Amino acid sequence: MTRKAFFDAIRATMGPLSTETVAGIEALLHAGRDLPLHHMANVLAQVRRETGGAMFPIKETVMPWHKNKHPSDGVVIARLNAAWKKGQLKGVKAPYWTGGAFGRGQIQITHDYNYAKFGVKKYDDALNLEVSARIAVEGMRDGKFTKFKLGDFTFPGDLKNPPPTNPRRIVNGSDGSDAEVAKSHRMFAAALALLEPTAPPADYVIKTPKSEHEGDDMLTQAPSFWAALVKLFAQFFLRKSK
Repeated sequence: MTRKAFFDAIRATMGPLSTETVAGIEALLHAGRDLPLHHMANVLAQVRRETGGAMFPIKETVMPWHKNKHPSDGVVIARLNAAWKKGQLKGVKAPYWTGGAFGRGQIQITHDYNYAKFGVKKYDDALNLEVSARIAVEGMRDGKFTKFKLGDFTFPGDLKNPPPTNPRRIVNGSDGSDAEVAKSHRMFAAALALLEPTAPPADYVIKTPKSEHEGDDMLTQAPSFWAALVKLFAQFFLRKSK
C-alpha cells in the first residue's frame, strides 16, 4: 500500500490535514521507525490528544480553538500567570514558566529538569520537528513522562483498562480522555496496517469504531514493520528537513 492510502485513511476520520499536520505525523513516524505497530499507533494517538489534533509541536496554553497555534512566549507566560492567579493550575506549587520553561512539543515538556532530561539545551529546540518527535517517542518508549512506558502494555487489549492502568497514563494523569485516545489508537493502527509488507484483504475497511472497543478483534499486536515504512517516508522526511 502507498503513503497516500495511509493518509487517506487518517483523513477519513480527522478531515483535511494541513501541511504542518502532515509534517508532524511524518516526523513521528520517522522517529518511531523501529517501534511495533501498536506502539507507534499509541504515540500518534497520544500526540493527537496532546496537541488538540494539530500533530505538530505547540506551546503550552495553545488550545484547539486558537487560530494562532504559534503565540509568542510573552503571550504564553501571560496566559499562565492569569490562570495561576485564578487558581486554575491545580497541582502546581510554584510558577515554573516565568523563565521560559513552559511546555513545548508534540508531547510537552515543562520545567528545566525535564528539558535537561531530554537533552534540550534551548527551550525552543523542543519545537523543532525532529527534536519534538524524538522526545515523544523516547518519552513513551522509555517511561520518561511518567512511571509507565509502552512496553508495560499489551495492545490493543489494554486500551480497555480502567484509569489506573490505562495506557493513557504513559503520558498524562487521569483527565477523562482514555476512551478518546483509545479510539484514536485504533484508527491509527488500522491506517498503519496499510503500510505492512503484507497488504490487508481487499475488503478490509478503514473506519473509526462506533463504540469504544469495536475493532479490537481485527487489530493484533504486530512485530516491527518499519522496513516498508522507512522506504516510503525516510527519503521524503530527510529531504524536507534539509
